[in-house]
Amino acid sequence: MEDLKKQEQYGLGKLPAMAPLSNPYVPFQLENPPQYEAAKGLVRGTLFPGLELPFMGMVNTGTPEQTTKFQMQTLAFAVQELALYLDTHPNDREALETYRKYQKLYHDGLAAYGDKYGPMSHCAPSSGKDYNWLNDPWPWEYAANKEG
Repeated sequence: MEDLKKQEQYGLGKLPAMAPLSNPYVPFQLENPPQYEAAKGLVRGTLFPGLELPFMGMVNTGTPEQTTKFQMQTLAFAVQELALYLDTHPNDREALETYRKYQKLYHDGLAAYGDKYGPMSHCAPSSGKDYNWLNDPWPWEYAANKEG
């Protein structure tokens, strides 16, 4: 009750009528835009150079270690980026072909990864009798996750 009185007294949690929360700007994409290769797109934050708007002109040019997990993350990113693009450009046949190619690579990679290291998520089917998808090592245990 006291918290409610404080909220009323100080107006906490209320915005003035018609207050803008933000003013976003997203460049409009033309049909068949140029694309980065998937790994570079993941590092840059977009597959599409025309959408890259680096904060204060700082461009991420890092090169992550090419592990199997990074390859899977790259494919998942590319599939999602292309799905978002295809939501607004459903007739771009070249993008659709690339999307399907990445989907297949991701699907095949999930199976191969699961056979070698275990499932990447709890959604993957498992044949064991125990719930064990979170077995060690954890993703942030760098040395344990380093591939030999």
